[in-house]
Amino acid sequence: MKKIALVTLLLVAGRMIAAGAQAPLDASLQAQLKRLFPAAAAFSPKEGDPPHFSAFASDPKSGLKTLIGLAYWTTELDPLERGYDGPIKVLVGMAPNGVLAGIIVTDHHEPYGNFSIDRPEFAAQFKGKNIRDPFKVGSDIDAVSRATISVTTVSRSVRNTSRRVARQLLTAEPPK
Repeated sequence: MKKIALVTLLLVAGRMIAAGAQAPLDASLQAQLKRLFPAAAAFSPKEGDPPHFSAFASDPKSGLKTLIGLAYWTTELDPLERGYDGPIKVLVGMAPNGVLAGIIVTDHHEPYGNFSIDRPEFAAQFKGKNIRDPFKVGSDIDAVSRATISVTTVSRSVRNTSRRVARQLLTAEPPK
């Protein structure tokens, strides 16, 4: 009986994979997306090229879903930026007008993380930035002593991936 149940489960999973179905978002990822887009009622599975999640709000009267933003991992887009000790994984949220909803640094191995990219103040400075901003450390991004490589890497990767996503997925002209 257990063998039949296992075979059935494998067949169903195989059909879902073949049909392009994706598993629902895990709770941790769902919470991170909700931090970037608090007004979102739903999120799509990761899809498309470049890979991204879509955030939707629901109209209370009509029930229609409206796209309010896109979220993507900097480590899934080329060129892959490397910090002092490897890639720095950042989840970026961007509104359809090319303005960042925010960033969440989720994984890194930087030696000065506690002094730089792990601090809430570092991530907070990206919220509201336009993709046309320079993202230049010491100019519109605050520099942190002893963490120049980490800060520069995150700034450059957020800028480059956001511009790429906007070029490929956003149809409206971002504001100047």
